[in-house]
Amino acid sequence: MKNSPLQQHLINLLNFEGAHVGFDEAVRGLAPKLHGKKMKAFPHTAWQLVEHMRITQWDILEFTRDAAHVSPKWPEGYWPESSAPSSEGAWKKSIAAFRHDLDEMKKLVAEADEQQLYAPISHGDGQTLLREAFLIADHNSYHLGQLVMLRKMLGAWK
Repeated sequence: MKNSPLQQHLINLLNFEGAHVGFDEAVRGLAPKLHGKKMKAFPHTAWQLVEHMRITQWDILEFTRDAAHVSPKWPEGYWPESSAPSSEGAWKKSIAAFRHDLDEMKKLVAEADEQQLYAPISHGDGQTLLREAFLIADHNSYHLGQLVMLRKMLGAWK
């Protein structure tokens, strides 16, 4: 099945195609010693931003596709407890999970017929697949901007 123009635009937006840096570019090459480094004038570490993006995206995806999903408690459930990952493996696992869940949302968008994009989610209160895809794109874009700014402050951006 060929995607509609709207579906293709959504997929492009979720792929970070357009006017901003993508997720892979934003996390690529950041030295492990900087994952948990706190800057005085900045509220979060790179780990906190990446993990927050992962948790939030996962929550939106699961809400979209699973009526039994229970969201984390706001706001503490959407941020990691620590300022740094417990290991390099934890950093890599978070990045892989982020990519996986993003691919799952793109799959939902691609496999929906256009009417399904607009249909209210049965267990929601007016949300639609279209709205949830936009929400993920918007949230990711916002925090990717923060991550790039943090990397500039750390002297770790090209």
